[in-house]
Order: sequence, then C-alpha cells, then structure tokens
Amino acid sequence: MYPGQQQPGPYGQQGPYGQQGAQQQGPYPQGPGPYGQQPYPPQGGYGQPGPYPQQGQQQAPYGQQPGQYPQPYAPQQPYVPQAPQQPQAPLQRLGEGHVRLDPNLTADQRTLVLGIQKKSKLLAYGFVLGIPLTFGGAHYGITRAPAGFGAAAVGLALVAMGVLALTQMQAMKRQLRLITPDAWRSPAAHLPGARKAATLAAYINGVLVLLSFAATGYLLVKGAGWGAYGNSLGFGALMGGAFIPFAMGLGAATTIPQLLQVIPAGAKVGRSLYSVILVLAVTVTGEGIKGGEVQPTLIGGAVLLVCAGAVALLGRAAKRMRGEGL
Repeated sequence: MYPGQQQPGPYGQQGPYGQQGAQQQGPYPQGPGPYGQQPYPPQGGYGQPGPYPQQGQQQAPYGQQPGQYPQPYAPQQPYVPQAPQQPQAPLQRLGEGHVRLDPNLTADQRTLVLGIQKKSKLLAYGFVLGIPLTFGGAHYGITRAPAGFGAAAVGLALVAMGVLALTQMQAMKRQLRLITPDAWRSPAAHLPGARKAATLAAYINGVLVLLSFAATGYLLVKGAGWGAYGNSLGFGALMGGAFIPFAMGLGAATTIPQLLQVIPAGAKVGRSLYSVILVLAVTVTGEGIKGGEVQPTLIGGAVLLVCAGAVALLGRAAKRMRGEGL
C-alpha cells in the first residue's frame, strides 16, 4: 500500500474518498461460474415486444407469426333435442280414390289400424268370393254335375279364410280400443246431454239395422223374379249380394250396446256404415235420372236424404258424447 491510497472497505468497496463510478464488488465472485450471474436476454422496453409475452398479450400459436391471431369461433347454439318425427301414413288405394290415415293417430294406433285394414281385405276377399262359390257350386253340384262340389269346397276354404281374418281383426280392434279414447265410456256420460245424444245415436243405428236386414230380404225375394234361383251363377251372385247388407246390419247391431254405455265409437261406426249406403244411393239416383226412370230416382233420392241426415246427426251426437258443445 502506497501513501495516500485508501484502504478498501470491509466488503471490497473502496473508501469514501475513492474514485467515483468504481465497480462495487459483493461478497460473491462475479463472472461466469456455477454461482455467478448468468446473462439474460435483453428485455424490451416499455411498449416494445420482447421474447416473452407481455401481460394481456397472447402468444402466437405454432405456425403463425407474432401478431397474427386466429379469428374467434362463432358462438355455438345450444343443443335442442328434436322430437321424433311420426312416420307418414302410407297412401293407399281404394277403388279409384285414395285413403290417408288420420295424422293425429299415434304410432301404436297407426300400426293397429294398418293391420286391421289388411285383415279387412282378406275378410272381403274371403266372403265376397267364397260365398258365391259355395252357394253357386253347391247349386251346380245338385242340379248339374258333382264337379260343382269342388267349387263349393274352394268357396268354403275362402270363407274359412275370411272367418280367420275376422277373428284376428276383432282381436286388433280390442287392442285398439285400449288406446283409443273414443272406445271408452265418455267422461261426460253423467251429463243429460251426452246420454240423450247416445240414445239418439242408438236409435239411428237401430234404423240402419232394420234397413240392412230389409235390404237382405228384399234381394232374396226379388231374386225369384230375376230367375236367380234357376241357375247356379245367378244363385251364387244373389247370395253374395245379399250377404253385404246382412253383414252391415250385424255390424250396426253391435254398436247399440256401446251407445247405450255412452261410448262414442259406436256413433263413428254408424257414420261409416251410413256413408257406404249413401254412396250407393247416389249411384242409384244418378242412374235413375240419366235413364229417366221415376221409381229408382225416388227410391234413391229418399235413401240419399235419410243417409245424409243420419250421418249429420251421428256426427253431432259423437261430439256431444265426448262432452263438446254441451
């Protein structure tokens, strides 16, 4: 140490009279080493980008330049479960027209209704073809040759098929009644208006029963004048024609106990049966007018008015039995 030189401080610093700006040395060594100061990359100044993202700044994803950010995604709509769509009722042909089922039917009701319609076709084929073959074949076997009994056997097989289809159809109808509101006793059965409407509908269907059985007897009697009993073909056709109003009479008769229990389904069946006679009455009236014949025109017109009035009254009675319009 030379004269005039200040002695270094206790921490490696020069004395109070040392040179200004001298580097202060701490108790630990400076420079590289395991415990020395490591060089850090320069930080950007205020407002300048640095190697690390600033607060509130998002780091660019891989493959994009800094400052280029993806566009925000469109907000997703909340998931709303959609109700299952009811299957469309198949379009069916009936003669030259089209018949579509009621769109208000449930899936179970639609399945049963379609099954009933299929069985009704087998029923129609069995009876419409089987009854003429049975009676005509038996007539031919008795009057002409034993070969007619073979046709009668075929007719009996068709009738048996119709009876089987009828049995299955009745079972489906019982299942349909379990899930059809109109097939149960009306909740308004205790009201006088509903009971009066049910009684009126029972009388109207009773008239249909009488008209159907009267038509059956009329055909059987008139067949003698037509010569239907003298040949096998005519006899078979007469029996097949007489069976149609007879079956309608039986169908109308089964609705009367339902109507007395204030079940609206009986009125709907009566309307359907009256509608069939209504179509026939329109045909007879039109043919009478075209041919200029007075008797068919009068008879057809009278039946037309009766059936139209019955359809209207049964529709009104069905609504009252449900409790509507009381």
